Amino acid sequence: MLNMKKTDLLSYILIIGFFIFILEISFFDTGLIFSLLISGICLYFGRKKWSWFLGKVLFAIGALTIFFTIIGSFTFRFLLLASIIYFFILFTQSKQNPTYFRPEIAPAKVGQVVKREQKWFQNKFLGRQKTPEHSYTWDDVNIQTGIGDTIIDLSYTVLPKGEAIISIRNVVGNIQILVPYEVDISVKHSVMVGSTIILEEEESKTWNQTIHYQTSGYEDSTQKIKIITSCLVGSLEVKRV
Repeated sequence: MLNMKKTDLLSYILIIGFFIFILEISFFDTGLIFSLLISGICLYFGRKKWSWFLGKVLFAIGALTIFFTIIGSFTFRFLLLASIIYFFILFTQSKQNPTYFRPEIAPAKVGQVVKREQKWFQNKFLGRQKTPEHSYTWDDVNIQTGIGDTIIDLSYTVLPKGEAIISIRNVVGNIQILVPYEVDISVKHSVMVGSTIILEEEESKTWNQTIHYQTSGYEDSTQKIKIITSCLVGSLEVKRV
């Protein structure tokens, strides 16, 4: 089941949910369709007579009735449970088999502007991402993630001269960045609940803080990296490799 395609699994859930809804209104809860019909009528006339006070009351009654009717149905409970299982399966797959991306950049013609799409990191709601365990072409990182870990190993790439940038906004998850010894760093990290390890500096419990760390030679360094991260719940680890 873990190897099933995501779209196929989602389609099966929706199809089963549809048949459960038909069975529910046909045999187990025949009043469900009546409640939905009354709610629809209240919404229709409430929206049509919105300028009147009575119209607003009808609309509110219709909206509340349809809301409680839906959440009280067996079909809704099934879809809620199936959605939780579905996202758990996706999270398990992402933990066991993180996706690796290696960018392929075509050579530019004279006078042509090259638009490069970052392929080894993407905006993801759920899942673990990491740089490949082989040499890759560097590109600045600017991503938003939902739930999952992000691992960036800079020892497999060559950073450009000047300042490279890593910007990660995460909701829940851990961020680990491995930096070569010869590279200076500047870190700005914002977190609600978590822990922070930046080189020799460690805070095991961090609550609603913004942390700024910078190596002494950062300003004059010819090769440096600026790290900007934010996280609702999770840890940040920046260490040398």
